[in-house]
Amino acid sequence: MNYVELDSYSRKWIFTHASMPVEADDLAQIKPFTQARSAQIWREHISSQSPDADHFEKGDWAFDKNIWSESIDWQQAWDSDDDENLPSEILELIDWEDNTTIFFCYEKYNVIETKWGVFKRNWKNFLFFDDGPMLIGRKKKQVLWFNSNGTYKYANRS
Repeated sequence: MNYVELDSYSRKWIFTHASMPVEADDLAQIKPFTQARSAQIWREHISSQSPDADHFEKGDWAFDKNIWSESIDWQQAWDSDDDENLPSEILELIDWEDNTTIFFCYEKYNVIETKWGVFKRNWKNFLFFDDGPMLIGRKKKQVLWFNSNGTYKYANRS
């Protein structure tokens, strides 16, 4: 089995919080991986050495500072009650189809699979935990790296 039931997921509350509930159809498409499957996804797509984004090392593609864009603000849009949409700068960088499978990688043992459309509609929920998660698309080169200072960086991974 590759997935943990959402009801058993330790961070389920970020998707069921009363102030920002996720629609039932979207909840059904938010699939946390088991720790073993998360670790495999992390090793294959992020790093075979580092357990989280704070500890990338030489040899990790993400360690190369030259591939990353300048930091771009996401916190202002997250804090806004007027606009629930993903920041337009992200939508300009990532033009995937809504049914594109994505992996939202909090750290080595905590990865969620969903669809790009689900993430776009519920991005604020995913970013309740903003301690360096990375968003990657399956079979896609683009990656977003969110930082707890309210910014993100964009790159194309090798």
